Amino acid sequence: MREAMAELGEWYRERGRHELPWRGTRDPYAVFLSEVMLQQTQVERVRPYWERWMARWPSPAALAGSPLAEAIREWAGLGYNRRALHLHRAAVAVVERHDGAFPANEAAVRALPGAGEYTAAAVACFAGEVRTFVADTNIARVLARATVGVAAHRGLSRGALRTAGEALLPDADARSHNLALMDLGALVCTPRTPACDACPLARTCAWKAAGYPGAPPPAKPATPFETTARFARGRIVDALRRGPRLEAELRGALPPEHASRVEEYLAALARDGLVARAGEGWALPG
Repeated sequence: MREAMAELGEWYRERGRHELPWRGTRDPYAVFLSEVMLQQTQVERVRPYWERWMARWPSPAALAGSPLAEAIREWAGLGYNRRALHLHRAAVAVVERHDGAFPANEAAVRALPGAGEYTAAAVACFAGEVRTFVADTNIARVLARATVGVAAHRGLSRGALRTAGEALLPDADARSHNLALMDLGALVCTPRTPACDACPLARTCAWKAAGYPGAPPPAKPATPFETTARFARGRIVDALRRGPRLEAELRGALPPEHASRVEEYLAALARDGLVARAGEGWALPG
């Protein structure tokens, strides 16, 4: 396996996504921002948002000093608006707890709003160059296939994944190692159509040796996004980005199948902290 890891390192040097702007920094705030933006969002969609955000709010103090509503407006089009809320709250927490210096300590990052186990490890490794296991979805899939011999990681416990991942960590440059596994999962060892002929781990891959058991079935047709509550809540936030609105106006901005649930959607958004009462209507918070 050590030889396979050397081949993976060579593959990463030649084919890794080194051009991504957040790969060129060790600023933990910039890395944290990229990780939050990349949650359930494709890389190419994130890139311009990350660049604009960093130009406008280059530090936690800059973001914390700006109204939450501005962060939500800047997020327009990226989806999952709660992430903007988490980013703003994390910036405020960094100012209050760390004098504005974003930490690269895994435990300190984990304590911030919106930071899970993976995000904290990613900041520690990619910004602080700490030798730690990072398990995003792509890395977990590669480990499940290459070391355990199963098609997907969902049936494995966190402990089993961590054991597999930590066993492969090199003594030096864990950052490049984790990024190599991540890029391999994103570009080669993909969920449904892995390019095994181009994989540097193919010779030692347990899943390939076992004959690809449990190969993923064809994807089922997705539920039309326009029918989901997430779509409707996003439309409401988009309307409020342009200014306060009466409830009747918000109801009119939704397709007929959602109009009767506008009170439910507003209540959920208010619980999340994404909207607030403004006189007789609604507005973005702050």
